Amino acid sequence: MDAARATCAPPLDFELRGEFIALDALLKATGLAPSGGAAKAMVADGRVQVNGQLELRKTCKIRAGQVVAVAGAHVRVLSATAPG
Repeated sequence: MDAARATCAPPLDFELRGEFIALDALLKATGLAPSGGAAKAMVADGRVQVNGQLELRKTCKIRAGQVVAVAGAHVRVLSATAPG
């Protein structure tokens, strides 16, 4: 039941500050991984998906519009909003 609840959790939105962020850096920045080393291990172990596809490249460039999923959590990557 906990797994079902985790997959229904609302996605976390992450706003880019540049053109892209490396996958391992995104996992660390969002708190899905406690460290960069742990983030790289998660990717290497095949526990991370990008847009529904398994991603094994630790430093894959993640851009606005992509969705990263790991352990039932989803991160929507958004482009930075212009300062207003």
